[in-house]
Amino acid sequence: MLIRLHGPNGNSPPLGFGAHSFHKRNGQFSIGFRLPSTVTGDDPKGEQTRDQATDLYDFSSYERAAVGRLRAMRKAGEDAKMTLLSMPELSTLQERMDPSARDSLLSTVGTFLKANSADGQTAARIGETGFSLIHDGDTDIAELEDEIAAFTREVDPDGEGIEIESAVVDADDETVSDEDMVKGLMFTLNQFQQSTDEGLSLKDLSSNFGDFAKAGVERVQNFKHIVRTGAFDPAFHPIVNVKTGAIHHYEALVRFRQLGKDASPFQEITFAEEAGLIHEFDIAMARKVLTWLSSKPRNSDAYNVAVNVSGNSIGNLQYVDALHRLLRENDWAQGKLIFEITESARMTDLEAADRFIQSLRSEGYHVCLDDFGAGAASFQYLSALDVDVVKLDGSAVRNAQKNEKGRAFFSALTEFCGRLGVETVAEMIDSPQSLHFVTDCGVDFVQGFLFGKPTNDLKAFNPLPHKDLITSR
Repeated sequence: MLIRLHGPNGNSPPLGFGAHSFHKRNGQFSIGFRLPSTVTGDDPKGEQTRDQATDLYDFSSYERAAVGRLRAMRKAGEDAKMTLLSMPELSTLQERMDPSARDSLLSTVGTFLKANSADGQTAARIGETGFSLIHDGDTDIAELEDEIAAFTREVDPDGEGIEIESAVVDADDETVSDEDMVKGLMFTLNQFQQSTDEGLSLKDLSSNFGDFAKAGVERVQNFKHIVRTGAFDPAFHPIVNVKTGAIHHYEALVRFRQLGKDASPFQEITFAEEAGLIHEFDIAMARKVLTWLSSKPRNSDAYNVAVNVSGNSIGNLQYVDALHRLLRENDWAQGKLIFEITESARMTDLEAADRFIQSLRSEGYHVCLDDFGAGAASFQYLSALDVDVVKLDGSAVRNAQKNEKGRAFFSALTEFCGRLGVETVAEMIDSPQSLHFVTDCGVDFVQGFLFGKPTNDLKAFNPLPHKDLITSR
């Protein structure tokens, strides 16, 4: 039998052989092919990256691919859907197989998913045992599950195979923009990824994923409205010099008006990071802080402010370009604005992150690395990133106070930073005991409720609460 494949213009597109499978159960023979990047629309600069084992998009690239695919499907009037597939027994199956068989298993699973996606490419691996694909309404997901399950039984040395669980999310609501729909789906995927990493399956999730995705889209639209209308305000928290008791600068923390002035923004910020919206908020917060700073005397050192930058935003070219444009328009802020990188664990390309950091420092802005000491990767970050300040995580401060070993480690940490010419800030200093501990360990600055809670009224810090605990030592 001779098979010819024709592209839209009648010519045969260039193809790479992917994988094949013969299904003993129904006699079907499946062949998978891979289109090269020039055919699929992958970014020729290599920004689209794939999971090596399955040749599926990785999580970060899936969002970019899904945007284009959903937009094209909507424009063509197609019924767009996203399916999540969970294979919780996949890891166990792989343990029963030899290395070459494991490679073939994952490659073939990837081929199945790409073959059933809308364009033969828009499918992704989400975590170790989760997968997703964009497809139209004619795709039979139940049949796809059966095919993958049948294949796993064939290659399983014990003949057991695995079960496949799935959830389908409609993505064809014409009242929602392509971008908002994708952001909502990415939030859903983040939740899915977390559930698979924790060993849960779709059956274990209490919410219907279709409803969950719809709620995610609504949250995306609400959050974008908050950013667009500026319905948030900075609250300021002092960073205090442990030798003089003077306020060195303030950290600008967000307070969302709809939540109340004292409500924690943690859930909203986490949502923004998981939905891919944090870069929009980060630039809006920078504008808000610059507006506040512009109303203060520019020849005074009493109004220096640190503004947060998510580790996610650093890799977003739209954010980086917008930030540098904003700084060029407000060059008077040099020396008054500090950038504090939060969620540093989300930085995947440390070389690119350091280029971003050095671009800020070269323009006269100090950069602080937050969450330092909270994980084993902290020293890797400090060796790869040339920063001015590190903020010692509150959990690291608490753990260091438990015994002498912790004290020794914490003291060595501050000494190490000092030798590198990097200043240190200890956060979550809420008691005289913790203040005295970190001071004795050699930190340069402290931050915590001991000196008051975040507020937009700087009079609350004049005089600084408990300043005498510093000046009397």
